[in-house]
Amino acid sequence: MPFRYRDGMQIDIVSDTVCPWCFIGKRRLEKALAQRPEIAFDIRWRAFRLDPTIPPEGVDRKEYMRAKFGDNPNRQAMQDALKQAGENEGIAFAFDRIARSPNTLDSHRLIRWSATAGVQNDVVERLFEAYFEEGRDIGNPDVLVEIASEAGMDSATVADLLENGADRSLIENEDALAHRLGISGVPTFIFQNKYAISGAYDPEQLVRVIDTVTEEMEKAAEATGDEP
Repeated sequence: MPFRYRDGMQIDIVSDTVCPWCFIGKRRLEKALAQRPEIAFDIRWRAFRLDPTIPPEGVDRKEYMRAKFGDNPNRQAMQDALKQAGENEGIAFAFDRIARSPNTLDSHRLIRWSATAGVQNDVVERLFEAYFEEGRDIGNPDVLVEIASEAGMDSATVADLLENGADRSLIENEDALAHRLGISGVPTFIFQNKYAISGAYDPEQLVRVIDTVTEEMEKAAEATGDEP
């Protein structure tokens, strides 16, 4: 009898909305999932903040990047490599269009609410596109409400939640938990709450991980006479 998960193979994705490799990793994971159509997947996005010290209104991106990387001669080469990796995944990175580096707490709050609305993956995709391809300020509540509306969420409800500070502590706690678990780089993919890998791996590598997890769970099911 073919192995099946009761509710789908759970994959928790720890990421930040201003992490370009997280955007690339998302697209690569989607390619990997498409190679295993017989498996149902339960994808859950988890908050990680690369820099929680950024003020709520954000900061000028050019000044921020200069302070962070200085005059690193390899900076342009790294950006070019990112652009090439993005092109390979259908992403048109437009770093020159990004005026502000935002505090990402509110974008993670939106992602949390979008799960309840059943549109989490869509909202994550729209946040990445808005920031990296369109240069929109995803720290701005008005922009977040627009993105929520584009994904079919109730814009008035989202606006109220953002204004009232709902779930701020939950996101802060989730971010803190990721750090306590030793996660220092994103994206990090956690399969079935047991197997974790960090990095924007190629689809083929991700498929191998999925197959390994499936094999491990098959063995566990056989040993217990149960079916996960």
